[in-house]
Amino acid sequence: MARQGVLVPAGMRRVHGRFMRWRQSHAGRRPIPESLWKAAAELAREHGVFQTAKALRLDYVKLKGLTRSTGSIRGKAVRPPEGPAAFMELLAPRTAGASECLIELEGPHGKMRIQWKGATGADLASLSRALWESA
Repeated sequence: MARQGVLVPAGMRRVHGRFMRWRQSHAGRRPIPESLWKAAAELAREHGVFQTAKALRLDYVKLKGLTRSTGSIRGKAVRPPEGPAAFMELLAPRTAGASECLIELEGPHGKMRIQWKGATGADLASLSRALWESA
């Protein structure tokens, strides 16, 4: 179950056994089959890259690359299952400078001039209407 003091979690034992059988059946250094790398990448997403690499005796950097959405195994893309985005923030572009508004009103109650920086015309029109009608 454990080799060199590394305890293999219960969720990794099946894949760990597949790696052990593959290593025992091959003499010398051979590339690990794609199916084993895919299984290791799935475990890494669940248990973490470090713990999976340690338990399965794999290269941490390569395994980390495979768990990312753009990771690849021998040139083939490996992507984790993706669900719909739960939230996406959209930011409006900022204007180059502060806007300046000038509103001049003349009516039976007198004259009013409002000069304001950083507000929109609609905001100032509402404000002036409220001030003008209350007079």
